[in-house]
Amino acid sequence: MGNTRHCIGNNDPSCFEGLKLLYVSTSKYEGDWQSILHSHSFCELFYVVQGSGSFITEDTEFPVCENDMVIISPHVQHTEKSLYSTPLEYIVLGIDGLMFSFDNIASIRDSVLIHTASGNVYKYNARNSNIYAYLNILLVEIINKEENYEAVCRNLLEVLMLCMIRTNHLSIIPSSNSFLNRECVQIKNYLDASYMENITLDTLAQRSHMNKYYLVHAFTRYVGVSPITYLLQRRIEESKSLLSSTSYSISQISSILGFSSQSYFSQAFKKAVGQTPVQYRNISKKKQ
Repeated sequence: MGNTRHCIGNNDPSCFEGLKLLYVSTSKYEGDWQSILHSHSFCELFYVVQGSGSFITEDTEFPVCENDMVIISPHVQHTEKSLYSTPLEYIVLGIDGLMFSFDNIASIRDSVLIHTASGNVYKYNARNSNIYAYLNILLVEIINKEENYEAVCRNLLEVLMLCMIRTNHLSIIPSSNSFLNRECVQIKNYLDASYMENITLDTLAQRSHMNKYYLVHAFTRYVGVSPITYLLQRRIEESKSLLSSTSYSISQISSILGFSSQSYFSQAFKKAVGQTPVQYRNISKKKQ
């Protein structure tokens, strides 16, 4: 009798910490469906079971067909459009606590990587993977809701993620609250201390070693506004102090605080405060 033993190591990936499956939905495109751009605060996976059509982001449209997987980053406006002759049928997963990095993706035929102002969208064909099989098992578990089905779904989700990163050289950025909070605190402290410098989103991404789209998402969730908006607010608050307590000119204050021009400073100040810098200074002096 032949006997072959295959040993398994204990390489348990920690990148799935905090992963949460929010929903699984199935849809078939019909004539009464209205394609409307929308976005989510979490990641979506869009798998085409059959049919063909196109996927639309904020400023790009690309074709999709059977076995295509589309990864939609959080906050990206998107929708789909079907061909009436071959209507789209698809499965969608909503997943929180997840961000993909596309820096080292493999070159795959018919794959598409779209950069938008809000984040990335990536499409590839999953024909030769087991993703559809795992998605079907996931659906059966959720529909039947047998004992411990939640645990089964969580583990199936991890299997799906591993299949995706194995075949595409995708990577998942850790998103546990402790990791995010630590990174966001460091970014916030840097902005508070260095708001007078020339700071861009690329600058923050390099300092934090984070994908800049993920950085915006994480910082916004932690602070309530994007890093660049926070930087602008910090500069406006400091400008109010300089306008009321110094004799610096508007041009000097604009330069000191790192604004690209006096006109931009004046526009940003009026939009935030409701007064021009000169008006604010005059009113402050009268109060004093």
